[in-house]
Amino acid sequence: MASATIKRTKFSYSDRGHGDAVLFVHGFPLNKSMWKAQLASLSPYYQCIAPDLRGHGSSQDVPGIYTVDILADDLKDLLDRLGIHTVTLVGFSMGGYVAFAFYRKYPRSVRSLVLADTRPQADSPEAKQGRETAAQTVLREGATGMATTLTGRMLAPASQQRPALVQSVQTIMTSTPVNGWVGDLRGLAARPDSMDTLAKITCPTLILVGDQDAVTPPADSQLMAERIKDAKLVTISGAGHLSPMEQPRAFNRALRQFLQG
Repeated sequence: MASATIKRTKFSYSDRGHGDAVLFVHGFPLNKSMWKAQLASLSPYYQCIAPDLRGHGSSQDVPGIYTVDILADDLKDLLDRLGIHTVTLVGFSMGGYVAFAFYRKYPRSVRSLVLADTRPQADSPEAKQGRETAAQTVLREGATGMATTLTGRMLAPASQQRPALVQSVQTIMTSTPVNGWVGDLRGLAARPDSMDTLAKITCPTLILVGDQDAVTPPADSQLMAERIKDAKLVTISGAGHLSPMEQPRAFNRALRQFLQG
């Protein structure tokens, strides 16, 4: 694990392997450890970089609203620090929302794009209110109860019967500071709609989704595949929202084939 201080904020990241760079962006309220299986599989062939976003994992606990533009700028600053000019950008869930923002701001830095278990639409007014209610709950009660609820929503029914996986997910979530939870929730509510961005994406694009994803359903991925020119859609059987952790072999196989292509 490495670290870098950028604009007075400390970021922790994994940087493994050599070759073309692949940047893995985790979701809410997770951290870089969700990509453990992907880094193990791909680092013999590629330079795999997986940061903890601000307020997550071992990165600095920073108060404030984590907008997708702020998080995209953090990623660009990290890449600049590492001297990396272009990447395959892999964004999971919230990381996909950040990937859209990154592409809008820095399209020349994106060699190819992987959108995993994510969606292009902004939150509805009801969803925005739900995120603020969740933020208030975490501020008042801490994250443990919310982590249990989210784990149940994110995992497919069969995955919920795997105690080690459930424990791993809950451990990651409960390790995220309150500032991280609240910064994410309010940033997610504030994110812009990315529907218009889809037609502007010209780089090779892979879309991955669990066939039992109840958070960002397969229909959202199908929509992205139809709107992004020449995008490839792969559905991961037996996975819910956390497809990289639930079915890592299938996820990694699809990702390797895309990178090799």
